[in-house]
Amino acid sequence: MKKQNVIIKGTKDGLTLHLDDTCSFHDVLNELERKLSSNQYGGHNQLVSVQLRVGNRYLTPDQEEQIKSLVRSKNHLVVESIESNVVSKEEALKIKQQNEIVSVARVVRSGQVLHVEGDLLLIGDVNPGGTVIAGGNIFVLGALKGIAHAGYYGNDQAVIAASKMEPTQLRICEAFSRAEEADKNEEHDMECAYLDEDKRIVIERSQLMSHLRPNLTRLERRS
Repeated sequence: MKKQNVIIKGTKDGLTLHLDDTCSFHDVLNELERKLSSNQYGGHNQLVSVQLRVGNRYLTPDQEEQIKSLVRSKNHLVVESIESNVVSKEEALKIKQQNEIVSVARVVRSGQVLHVEGDLLLIGDVNPGGTVIAGGNIFVLGALKGIAHAGYYGNDQAVIAASKMEPTQLRICEAFSRAEEADKNEEHDMECAYLDEDKRIVIERSQLMSHLRPNLTRLERRS
């Protein structure tokens, strides 16, 4: 029995196309054209969503457009998503950057902006008028007296910690507050800001973070 390079399955949401990742792209395109041209997948009165599953095949932007154009050329079919197990070097680098800790030893002065893709470990102060931004968490081993924005790309589990927490403004994900607006404890230990269940910024002692954000550290607790 001849191996199928394209398997089409109907779902409640439309069609799912499973494309073989071991044959040539040319063979996939030809078989896809043939199967989508059958009456079985045409003649709909409304748009039908198509999900592509390409496995371990990497599609170049040009190849993606060829497949999308082929699907669009059929009556009322439109590609909604393309899922692949493979990422480009650029995508892999971006993922790596967003998951690494960047250590910086400096003072962020008024008018300066320090922006990192992942977590930020700043050894130094953030002066009034200075800004630190991170895609992940922000840890300041010093005084935070300026603006800090953690979870810049939408991570609502991000936290902001500082030896001395006196910011002019805190931002986590899309939430923000000025220092006087955040719920704050009255002690002066190292403190940490996070979003509670109501998406409100709360400041607590940093010792509580192991319970509030158990995934914050990758180190396992040993008995």
